[in-house]
Amino acid sequence: MAKVTLGNTGITAQKNAFGALPIQRISGEAAVKFLRKAYQGGIQFFDTARAYTDSEEKLGEAFEGIREKIYIATKTGSTDVEGFWRDLHTSLKNLRTGYVDLYQFHNPDTCPKPGDGSGLYEAMLEAREKGMVRHIGITNHRLHVANEAVESGLYETLQFPFSYLATEKDIELVKKCADAGMGFIAMKALSGGLITNSAAAYAFLAQYDNVLPIWGIQRESELDEFLSYIDAPPAMTEELSAIIAHDREELLGDFCRGCGYCMPCPAGIEINNCARMSLLIRRSPSAAHLTPQAQEKMKKIENCLHCGRCKSKCPYGLDTPALLEKNYRDYCEILKGKPY
Repeated sequence: MAKVTLGNTGITAQKNAFGALPIQRISGEAAVKFLRKAYQGGIQFFDTARAYTDSEEKLGEAFEGIREKIYIATKTGSTDVEGFWRDLHTSLKNLRTGYVDLYQFHNPDTCPKPGDGSGLYEAMLEAREKGMVRHIGITNHRLHVANEAVESGLYETLQFPFSYLATEKDIELVKKCADAGMGFIAMKALSGGLITNSAAAYAFLAQYDNVLPIWGIQRESELDEFLSYIDAPPAMTEELSAIIAHDREELLGDFCRGCGYCMPCPAGIEINNCARMSLLIRRSPSAAHLTPQAQEKMKKIENCLHCGRCKSKCPYGLDTPALLEKNYRDYCEILKGKPY
């Protein structure tokens, strides 16, 4: 039974945390049942965000009356003080609580600091002084912002994409957090659904005792799988190591992680799925990606304006329009009968 302590926060939880973004897609009744099952199965840390539509409300209903037995992390994407307080008050109301264990700046373009003119970090300190926030964190997809956050000494936790597709620079960041006494929360531990072997994903992350992975779960079968790892955590084996090596060879490089920060598209293209369709078709059940509805979504790539907005917003520096065209060519060939 593996546990993780997030840096110097004192937050200690099972090395299995619940990412509550996907529960936006299921009904309130189903989500509440799902969340309670996760808690009863041993999951203690739940991560959500103000931007995740009704996710906070579902957590609030599920955990009312047992608030002290779990940890809740949420986030604000606000860029001004007024929005910061509005988000925090809304989150507390939705979560039916007087405090959040961890409040995080949600993927900011720059690292908020005292005296930077935004007032955001000062507002965060005030919220902590008032007891509305217990610990201060930041999330990001940009390596330079993440490194700046660690080096600033201002944050207690960093949430950053980390999986067995990580680069050496990503691994250095994890070690840097450990040296700084800063908690590391691994998002995208399944790389947006491209990693399909959860045991391999878990075993890789188990090698880093300061990392707490949050799994985006929306199906009961997925939940059962991760709950089983609490009592029987997968260890690295030759077989799992071979799976990881194969996936790294296939996936490392310029591929879309599906984070969605490029959205919305002025041409209505569902970029975060269309730009990785070639991989989705080959790495998950293909039928769902070949329906008339899916074909209609892919056809919208023909309407790309080449405005460059998606490219400028991609935290991984991808040439998104070129990636869309590449995926669309492959998709059209598959529809014509190309083997995949």
